[in-house]
Amino acid sequence: MTGVKRVRTHRAASPWLFLLPGLGTVVAFNLYPFLTTLHKAFTDARTLTPGSWVGLRNFRELLEDEQFWVALRNSGLYVVLVVPFTVLLPLLLALLVQKRIPGVAFFRSAFYTPVVASVVVVALIWEWMLDDRGLVNAVLRVLGAGPVSFLGDEWLLLFSAMALTVWKGLGYYMIIYLAALANVPRELHEAAAVDGAGALRRFTAVTVPAVRSTMVLVGALSSVAAFKVFSEVYLLAGPTGGPAGQDTTLVMLLQRTGTGLNGRVGYSSAISLIVFAVALVLMLLVLRADRRDGQDAQDGQDLQGRQGGPDPKGGRA
Repeated sequence: MTGVKRVRTHRAASPWLFLLPGLGTVVAFNLYPFLTTLHKAFTDARTLTPGSWVGLRNFRELLEDEQFWVALRNSGLYVVLVVPFTVLLPLLLALLVQKRIPGVAFFRSAFYTPVVASVVVVALIWEWMLDDRGLVNAVLRVLGAGPVSFLGDEWLLLFSAMALTVWKGLGYYMIIYLAALANVPRELHEAAAVDGAGALRRFTAVTVPAVRSTMVLVGALSSVAAFKVFSEVYLLAGPTGGPAGQDTTLVMLLQRTGTGLNGRVGYSSAISLIVFAVALVLMLLVLRADRRDGQDAQDGQDLQGRQGGPDPKGGRA
C-alpha cells in the first residue's frame, strides 16, 4: 500500500514538475518585475537609492508635467493613425501574394524582409532617405518641389516614424493573414462569383467576415505595439525627442526619466503603469468591439432564419 500511495503522489506532482520551468520564468521575469514596478510607482526611488513611500505624488506630478501630455498625445496619435493601416494593408498584401503565380515567392520574401531586418538598420536607412540631402529630397528637387525637412519638422518627423512602423510591420501581419486566408473555403468565393458579386463585393462579404477574428488579433497586437513605440521615434528624432522634445512618446519619456545614475525610478515606474493601463484598455476595447460585432452577426442570422428559414412542417416559414 505504501508503494501505491507513493506512485499516486508522484503522479499528482508530475504535471507541476513539467510546469515548474515555465512558471519560474514567468514569475522571475514577468510577475516579480511587475510587482516591483507597482511598488516603486508610489515611492521616490532613484537609481542608487530605494526611496520612501510618497503615495500618489508621482501621479499628481505627471498630471502637471507638460512633457507627459505631449508624450501621451504622440502615443495616442500613433495608435489612431498606425493601427488602421496595419490592419488593412497586410490583408491586401496577403490577398495579392496568396495567388499561385510564377515569382510570387520572391514577393513574399521581399515583403517579409523588413521584419527580419534590425530596426536600427532600417531606421538608419530611412534617416538617410529622408535627410535634407537624401534620396527623397533629391527626387523632389528633380520634380521641382524643393527640399522638405522631414526630420526637422515636428509633425513630419512623427508621420515619418509612423510610416516606418507601418512599413516594417507589413510582412509580419501579412503572414498572419495568409494563415487565416488558407482556411477560407474557396466554395464561398465561387458561390459569390456565380451570384454576380465582383471582387470588391467578395472582399467585403466573404473575405472580411471570414478573417474577422484575425483582424481583431492584428488590431490588438498593433494597438499595443503602437502605443508602446520607442525605437522608430527614438532613432529618427534622437534622445531629445525631436524639435523641443515635441515628438517624445511615453516610452521615450519613461526611458529618459528612469535611466542614468540619478534616474527617477519611482517617477518612471508611474509612467510605466499608465502605459500598462492604457494598453490593457485598448486590448479590452478591441475585444469588446469584436464580441459585439459577432453578436450582431449572430442575431442577424437568427432573424434571417426565423423570417426565411425552412418550416418544421415543410415549405418556407
